[in-house]
Amino acid sequence: MSAAPVGEAGGTADTTTAARSPAHWLVFGGVAVAVLIVDQLTKAWLVANVSAGEVVNVIGDYVRLIFSQNSGALFGMFSQNAVIFGIASLVVIALIVGYHARAGRSLYLSIALGLLLGGALGNLLDRLRLGYVVDFVDIGIGGIRFYTFNMADAAISTAILMLIGAALFPALIGWREKRSDG
Repeated sequence: MSAAPVGEAGGTADTTTAARSPAHWLVFGGVAVAVLIVDQLTKAWLVANVSAGEVVNVIGDYVRLIFSQNSGALFGMFSQNAVIFGIASLVVIALIVGYHARAGRSLYLSIALGLLLGGALGNLLDRLRLGYVVDFVDIGIGGIRFYTFNMADAAISTAILMLIGAALFPALIGWREKRSDG
């Protein structure tokens, strides 16, 4: 018989009721709201100050701002499907919140999932309001450029890296199993 995960207070947590503490929900929601606000403010600033297609050099040619309208997903692929991606975003948002509710107590996971939720909400809001996502950060050297992205995309990418890190190094999320001698 395997032991239940060790809780934050040193006791064992009941895996059937892995409900989050209010503090974990506050971190999760706070991170998501912060990402959403930063994402929407940066997009609003860009739309007010940069014309569509205009290039603004920030750090020479290495980091530029370009007002781009992404009607697709996944770095601009599958364009002209904003409604489908809006619906898919709603499903993903529900899955993120559901996973957070069931996934044991971990500050690390609350932060990662908050980043993921905030990014998904930021891009969904664009799709609902505008019919496309505003992308604007362009990084590269000369003609070799990475895909243009926004703050929501950066939060999603960071969350994915954190979740990969948690999969590779489970100690990051604090899940440890006690060895049983019997």
